[in-house]
Amino acid sequence: MAKPPPPPFDKQKVVAENRRARFDYFIEERFEAGVQLTGTEVKSLRQGEGSIAESYATTEGDEVWLINSHIPEYSHGNRFNHDPRRPRKLLLKNREIAKLHGAVARQGLTLVPLSMYFNGAGRAKVELALARGKKVHDKRETVKERDWKREQQRLLRHNA
Repeated sequence: MAKPPPPPFDKQKVVAENRRARFDYFIEERFEAGVQLTGTEVKSLRQGEGSIAESYATTEGDEVWLINSHIPEYSHGNRFNHDPRRPRKLLLKNREIAKLHGAVARQGLTLVPLSMYFNGAGRAKVELALARGKKVHDKRETVKERDWKREQQRLLRHNA
């Protein structure tokens, strides 16, 4: 018997979304992680700027890092501005970090950020997923399924 999906995270304002990740990977499990940011990074994110399209996460020791995410410099940040592509530490519980580290090391899974958002308390969060890479034939199946669903909707609208 399949267990029900977990409740969605409290996403008040989505800043960046990695739509390609759902096409390239099978999503196994999702986590919500805080992000350690500087002041100008938060201000830039609040303006709706930022990208996690080519980013990934990695475990180093007992820490998890978000690599290659892009948060552009804040326009009024003067000399205190941040480096747009610096590695950012993700804030997770020790048990979650151990679980992620084990899954990446033993099972060959990948840590992929799905979205970056602000929650109800105004904190910047990243939705992180343990994912398994899709092969070319799996991607073709995904495209076929998506096209078929689109065609079904078109037929339903046309016949209704």
